[in-house]
Amino acid sequence: MNEKRLEEWFSSRKRVRENRTATKLFDAIRLGDRTALSGAITLLESTREEDQETAKDLIRRCLPFSGNSLRIGITGVPGVGKSSFIEKFGQTILTNRKKVAVLAIDPSSERTGGSILGDKTRMETLSQNEDVFIRPSAAGSTLGGVARKTRETIILCEAAGYDVLLIETVGVGQSEIMVHSMVDFFLLLLLAGAGDELQGIKRGIMEMADGLAVTKSDGDNINKAKLAARELKNAIHLFPPTSNGWIPEVKTCSSLENTNIDTVWEMIERFERHTRLNGSFDSKRKHQDLNWMHEALKDLLIQGLWLHEKISAKIKEKEVEVENGTISAFEAAEEIYGLYRKGVE
Repeated sequence: MNEKRLEEWFSSRKRVRENRTATKLFDAIRLGDRTALSGAITLLESTREEDQETAKDLIRRCLPFSGNSLRIGITGVPGVGKSSFIEKFGQTILTNRKKVAVLAIDPSSERTGGSILGDKTRMETLSQNEDVFIRPSAAGSTLGGVARKTRETIILCEAAGYDVLLIETVGVGQSEIMVHSMVDFFLLLLLAGAGDELQGIKRGIMEMADGLAVTKSDGDNINKAKLAARELKNAIHLFPPTSNGWIPEVKTCSSLENTNIDTVWEMIERFERHTRLNGSFDSKRKHQDLNWMHEALKDLLIQGLWLHEKISAKIKEKEVEVENGTISAFEAAEEIYGLYRKGVE
């Protein structure tokens, strides 16, 4: 790189840094600037103390303009066709003149930042629409870290004017629970004739679902999909009643033929009307906010323990003793907590 190009590169980096103030980012986000929104999310992911302070300021500014979207969680085992479904589903939503943001949460991949990076190539039409924003959630060392950044990203997207947020789970298991805790509607995608052992779907995840969709209902698979849908409807009636009075619905659809995708959106609209009328929509949001506060507090306390020189040394010491079997895990935790209590008092 010659001297002139090097100088231009440093100048461009300086301009980027100057434009990453909370005020400038907030103004651009409110105008719907997708580049600014992307930059703001990158700021959230940064571990630099200066960036973290700017991110906190930005979140405070955006918070009063958040909460106006419909948050939809979408999950299903690999191969169920989540990317293809979201491509067609997003276009269906856009026909209602709504802006769509697609986020992915994948705690298993720190290098790629989530499989949606590859999925964007399978969402070609959707990703080119000016009213669509697609972004993987920041992958961190803990699921809680991923969730926190996703929650803050939700606030930014809502402040940018996105009406519908599609939050895709990439991992299987704990990530479903985490996504369920931050959405209004939880959609479970299933395959017909895959078998329970292949589906990997546990009853607990099915009980969390507000709606189920049997995908790939096309060609020779149509009858299998209809049969699977009937069996799922029968199974739902065996589950305990939901607190919001909503009975989960089961749909069949095909992303390949783009059939019945609109029925899934209509189901979600019925759910929203139902829960808003009986007050459970707002009640759930408030409950989620409290849970988020408690989860954030736990994360900060854990971080605080490791940042404390004496306590982090004690943790490492007790880890060795637990591994050697000279002390129980519970006793070790109590001793570490005792040291923390002394420091607080």
